[in-house]
Amino acid sequence: MQLITELDSYQSIEKTAVTLGKFDGLHRGHHKLIKKIQSYASGRENIKSAVFVMDMSQFLLNKGITRKLLMTNCERQLHLEPEVDYLIQCPFTAQFASIEAEDFIRDVLVGKLHAAYIVVGADYRFGHDARGDVKLLSKYAKQYGYQVDIVAKERYQDRIISSTYIRECLQNGQTELANTLLGYPYQTRGIVEHGQQLGRTLGFPTMNVTPDPEKLLPKNGVHFCRVRIDEVWYNGIGNVGMKPTVTDEKRILVEVFVLDYQGDAYDKHIVIEFCSFSRSEKKFSSVMELKEQVDCDIISGRQYFTKE
Repeated sequence: MQLITELDSYQSIEKTAVTLGKFDGLHRGHHKLIKKIQSYASGRENIKSAVFVMDMSQFLLNKGITRKLLMTNCERQLHLEPEVDYLIQCPFTAQFASIEAEDFIRDVLVGKLHAAYIVVGADYRFGHDARGDVKLLSKYAKQYGYQVDIVAKERYQDRIISSTYIRECLQNGQTELANTLLGYPYQTRGIVEHGQQLGRTLGFPTMNVTPDPEKLLPKNGVHFCRVRIDEVWYNGIGNVGMKPTVTDEKRILVEVFVLDYQGDAYDKHIVIEFCSFSRSEKKFSSVMELKEQVDCDIISGRQYFTKE
């Protein structure tokens, strides 16, 4: 897969099957779109699959708007690496926002990306003031020589799967439901830091990771997790929060105790998958009370992974 972060750097002259959207989280609804462009590109040497993402992060930041993401740009790149030929993460600038909808079709989709197939959800909007929609895409399909596929929303039970729905689940402790909507376990990643080593003195050495500031974390508290260290997956328990029993520092950390791991993981890059929410974060009256609860959490974690 080739990553494109500036539209001007896209120089391919090959036809594309392209899908467009925000793609925050790459949930099951997004994968319906991706499978469709894969089907057009598969077996056709002259058609390449392309995912076009409008990167809103800097634009929103300039307006003072902060929004936590289900998936960072780096995570999206890793997720799509084996799936498509091109990932185009185009910065949404004021100049880009001013492009009229028909100009976007003519100059970007056709002129730049050479779109032969355009695959979008029914509510996709584009162009200045979001004036463009699927009707406009269909209107110009014959004139510009492309085919439009409008893909129905994916549902779970009676609700449309969306990034908003997944955020609600994560913030409410419904981690397993969030993973069902995504189609894979929600995760975060980072470098293992040198901490106070309090856990080590209490008999449960933990790994502390400062998450990406753009990344939405699940509900504060204890989670059953899987942790990847040196390309090997381990079971574990993790705490998301500020560790109120042992520090007054108001800094969110992800702290994991990895079951049956004996190595030194300091300064290593690890991946943490959140499997299930266990309990809310709590401030204990003493470190020993904390230790007793963590011992119970470890037993619960082993039971969870035995039953899984």
